Amino acid sequence: MTLQKHLPIYIVIIISFASCYSPFQQDTLHDPGYDDGGKLKNVTIKQSNNVLGLNRLDDSNAAETVSVDCFGAKGDGSTDDSEAFEKAWEAACSSDGAVLVVPANKNYLLKPIRLSGPCKSDLTVQISGTLIASNDRSDYSKDSKYWLVFEDVQDLLVEGAGTIDGNGKIWWENSCKINKNHALTFQKSQNLTVRNLKIQNAQQMHVTFHGCTGVQVSGLKVTAPGDSPNTDGIHVTHTEDIQISSCNIGTGDDCISIVSGSKNVQASDITCGPGHGISIGSLGAGKSTAYVSGVTVNGAKLSGTTNGVRIKTWQGGSGNASNIKFLNIEMNNVTNPIIIDQNYCDKDEPCKQERSAVQIEDVVYQNITGTSASDVAVKLDCSKSYPCQRIVMQNVKLQKEGGEAVKVERNNVNVTDLGIITGNHQPEMSRAGLKSYLQILFIIGPLFLLF
Repeated sequence: MTLQKHLPIYIVIIISFASCYSPFQQDTLHDPGYDDGGKLKNVTIKQSNNVLGLNRLDDSNAAETVSVDCFGAKGDGSTDDSEAFEKAWEAACSSDGAVLVVPANKNYLLKPIRLSGPCKSDLTVQISGTLIASNDRSDYSKDSKYWLVFEDVQDLLVEGAGTIDGNGKIWWENSCKINKNHALTFQKSQNLTVRNLKIQNAQQMHVTFHGCTGVQVSGLKVTAPGDSPNTDGIHVTHTEDIQISSCNIGTGDDCISIVSGSKNVQASDITCGPGHGISIGSLGAGKSTAYVSGVTVNGAKLSGTTNGVRIKTWQGGSGNASNIKFLNIEMNNVTNPIIIDQNYCDKDEPCKQERSAVQIEDVVYQNITGTSASDVAVKLDCSKSYPCQRIVMQNVKLQKEGGEAVKVERNNVNVTDLGIITGNHQPEMSRAGLKSYLQILFIIGPLFLLF
């Protein structure tokens, strides 16, 4: 009789446990982690250590899962779920090859949290629901610069069809450039993959990679109002060997910003706008030393941005920005489509003239076409003390809407023009190009008199 009385309770507990700790199954038809036979690639299913919240089946299509709901997350959009996320991360990080799951159709309110490694094995974070930043500014009193941080992790995959919402309106209304709140940050991590996420309305920076190596970023959609201040889309700093592909970014600042310490940065198939374009820098602020090298942007479409492809450095800095390529880029009504600014000054008052500067050299602009919203489509404003060296422009075709000609401005730059068309299909020849032409004419001209 006692057993019959309590049997319904036992059944409820068993059903709840099974639904909470079920094995993780992905859609094998759409997930690039599976091969054509439906086998999970590059995932090793190992024996469980009996960590709470984990479940494993001996099946190549299943992986150990950790659901944040199993650790008390409510997902109702008003309850603070930060502690539940931290506990779920600890369980997943200490397991073998787990998948940390954020369920769909729920809204998880989070204060600033740090999800730190090193972890026992490779780890996947599957975000299907929505993460919402607390809009209570007092919650950021201990860590005013970051909201969500993954740090010191190897072999981490963060993916999903969910949304990361920085809830940034209150920060935009009280904008301060001194404290830049980064919404989603990856620090000191190796072999990192971030894909197929929607990140929106960051307090300031949307996605930041700092001190990382071996990074793959793809399929991100990053959005914020065009007038939201300092809301860079993807920010790369002190990071090497990073590939950014197939991302759609429209914010109130740089779509992609690449700053000091970054090396071997590849970006392709980028859609940008609104925003401030794709920027290297700023570099050398506060008389600092900055180094950036091996940057290639190959394939991008920019629409209505306040800049196109830009390199910006402060006077008084030092270091080097070199081996940079901007290839196959389409501009649509872009202000300042091509700009190098070694006199960058983001202050209310004019900056002091300085002799030192970050050296800019070996920059290629190739196959850049479209329309400019400004009369000056190409502006290369380089330092008198450290002129820009070995700047090459090939097949650059820019004009105003309707075909009107645009201008090219150069100061203190060594540039090789292999074809700049600035409207009405008339090539614009540089002084160096004109000098070479006259030298050739001077040599071969007399020969024509012999015939």
